[in-house]
Amino acid sequence: MAAVIVLIVIAFVLFVFAAAGIKIVRPYQKGIVEQLGRYKATVGPGLKLIIPVIQSLTRVDMREQVVDVPPQEVITKDNVTVTVDAVIYYEPTDAQRLIYNVANFLMAITKLAQTNLRNVIGDMSLDNALTSRDNVNVTMRQVLDDATDKWGVRVVRVEIQRIDPPIDVMNAMHEQMKAERTRRAVVLEADGTREAAITRAEGDKQSVILKAEAIKQESILEAEGEADAIRAVADAERYRQMTVAEGEAEAVRSVFGAIHDGNPTPDLLAVKYLEALGTIADGRATKIFLPADLSATLGSLGAIAELFTGEAPDAGAGGESEAPPAPVDDPAQAD
Repeated sequence: MAAVIVLIVIAFVLFVFAAAGIKIVRPYQKGIVEQLGRYKATVGPGLKLIIPVIQSLTRVDMREQVVDVPPQEVITKDNVTVTVDAVIYYEPTDAQRLIYNVANFLMAITKLAQTNLRNVIGDMSLDNALTSRDNVNVTMRQVLDDATDKWGVRVVRVEIQRIDPPIDVMNAMHEQMKAERTRRAVVLEADGTREAAITRAEGDKQSVILKAEAIKQESILEAEGEADAIRAVADAERYRQMTVAEGEAEAVRSVFGAIHDGNPTPDLLAVKYLEALGTIADGRATKIFLPADLSATLGSLGAIAELFTGEAPDAGAGGESEAPPAPVDDPAQAD
């Protein structure tokens, strides 16, 4: 019976010993194995067996972590006290250095962030600090990442949550913002009035130009119409004159042809010369053109006068009288 109890005790001790040597590392963890107080290895996720009492395994969470930096008062470059707090996002990169290089990482990174916030915000004015949060975030991340690199940690980003000025400063800022918005409203209203006036002036100018163009076009069209009418009248008058001239020429040619066909005597031709001269010299012409053969015409007139007086022309006295000019074919010479 005693032997059975001893065996049960030994089995229980062995079970406890074996259970103490079984360790499970989660997928987002890494394990630091120590043997007799010395670093042995860094193991990954899975089931791990260690020797109890001799070996120990410490799990390190490798996920991204968040640290809230408590609010603190910071004096800006223009001597304004503001309250600033931030949030730090980091992720472990080396489990061994994170365990052995820093005793309390959370406290260390919090104090480091507070100190650097004082330095960064202290070099900036209040307006720059309020409007340049992105620059503050980038600067803080670079400073903290460089400082925590030996701890096996990478700072992913730093976000400034609040920058709260004192109450009196906030009231002054509100008044300034209100005045600025009022100024912008007045400027916008003035710009709108100016743009409206310019637009109306441009419209009036365009209207005047269009009216002038319309009047000009109307005058041009009227002038072109009058010119076309004058050209049409001139063409009609020219056509009429040409028709009359052609009719007169045709009449002259007919008369000339009739005279030529009738074989007129010199006496008849002389009489026609006299009638033509009377028509030419009716007082309406400024110039009178006499026939070139004037001596023959005068001789014919003398023969007619002698015929009416009953005296025959003396062939011996004045010599042989010149015969009247023969009919010619040119109507111009007949005139």
